[in-house]
Amino acid sequence: MNENEISKVVVDLCFRIHKQYGPGLFESVYEEIVCYELAKTGLSFKRQSPVPFNS
Repeated sequence: MNENEISKVVVDLCFRIHKQYGPGLFESVYEEIVCYELAKTGLSFKRQSPVPFNS
């Protein structure tokens, strides 16, 4: 799967989640839902992975 295909899966998934649950939930709730749905797609991912920042 290339980057465009992966991004389509992720964006579609996020739109579907937003349409079903709407705004107003805690970020941790959305994270649980997104991770659950991503796991069902078979895509590998990391949760809350640190990103190095150089100022």
